[in-house]
Amino acid sequence: MTSIKKELSFWQIWNMSFGFLGIQFGFALQGGFMSRIFQTLGADKDAIPFLWIAAPLTGLLVQPIVGYLSDHTWSPKFGRRKPFFFIGALFSTIALFFAPYSSALWMAAGALWILDASINISMEPFRALVADKLPESQRSYGFVIQTLIIGIGTWVASNLPWFMTTIGVPNTAAPGVVPDSVKYAFAVGALVLFTSILYTILTTDEYPPEDLEKFQTEKKKGFLQGIKEIFENISGMPKVMKQLGLVQFFSWFAFFTMWSFATPAITAHVFGVTDTSSEAYNNAADSVGNYLGTYGLVSMIYALILAFVASKYKINRRLCHLLSLLAGGCGFISIYFVTAPWMLHLSFVLVGVSWASILSMPYAMLSSSVEPRKMGVFMGIFNMFIVIPQIVAALGGVNFLYKLIFGEAVINTMLLAGLLLILAAFSNLLITDKKVTHD
Repeated sequence: MTSIKKELSFWQIWNMSFGFLGIQFGFALQGGFMSRIFQTLGADKDAIPFLWIAAPLTGLLVQPIVGYLSDHTWSPKFGRRKPFFFIGALFSTIALFFAPYSSALWMAAGALWILDASINISMEPFRALVADKLPESQRSYGFVIQTLIIGIGTWVASNLPWFMTTIGVPNTAAPGVVPDSVKYAFAVGALVLFTSILYTILTTDEYPPEDLEKFQTEKKKGFLQGIKEIFENISGMPKVMKQLGLVQFFSWFAFFTMWSFATPAITAHVFGVTDTSSEAYNNAADSVGNYLGTYGLVSMIYALILAFVASKYKINRRLCHLLSLLAGGCGFISIYFVTAPWMLHLSFVLVGVSWASILSMPYAMLSSSVEPRKMGVFMGIFNMFIVIPQIVAALGGVNFLYKLIFGEAVINTMLLAGLLLILAAFSNLLITDKKVTHD
């Protein structure tokens, strides 16, 4: 395929990545407000990570299979990755719309499970599409533009409940009922998710396999042979992928900790409220969403800067990622020391720098180390290093570590997240292949 790839314009890359706007609406609403929904339905703070467990477990199984299937799919009319975009968008939209209407914890956990699994069906093929369409010289640029779109989605989606409240939508409800501000925000998110992915499907063409006859032969191997190949690829993954996996483990453990505990930690430590049915709590929770939006806004700005730099100059991906993760680690730790709510914006500025890098640099490095014809399955396998830390965290890793290292107060989860990002930063030093580390 390399022989037919040509450099694309900013807007061509924007169109093929625009579906990430909706994907990130889903992830931002999920990450920022599902814990709030769990608390509203009566969950204890220490039980919250466990309620997230089904989502990463499903991703662990689904992603390599989706990646393999998208590698072995081709239709002149529908393409290779686009069918998976559509399937994921359809189920994600349904789950996102109905999640805040859950009347019991098991319903909310089930909605989260369907939502996360469905979003992931779309997400990894989007990653593979960048490598499918762009020459090596534009890989960093392409992944950074994806991150720019993700940043926009994070910022807007995280602020939706707060915005709904400012225009008069109630942000309080009876005990055990999710406020209308959250319900309306999830409905808007569902609409954006579906329409943005549909836009990419309608505006983006895909390259056919370079050797169509060989492709058709491999396609006939059957599902069981496919499963065998997935396990062979896992056992034979490139050395760089394993090294990046350690970086990803610490990074995603940190962000899972934030998604699970930011609302209970900040509402209690900074705002001093814990009664989830009170107006004070719901106002504080809306504010937490606003502060979380800051990291999305900053990741957008940082990605824009990276996009400009990557389009003009060769960059040291490893050094960029190391420094960005260090910034995020300092941001998480600083949350513990804030003395006024507005200072949280400063903390999440640093978190946003790390988020932008997490969503671009590892994928740019990975795409330089795997075979193009296996890009989908390896992107799916790489997702294991995202979901495994979330599973470990959800099964008690967060609760055990923050209490062991820092103490019982829930705000200590942010200290744990900071420590994990610092470990992720220095894990980059293990990656020494210059073909991978330098664009």
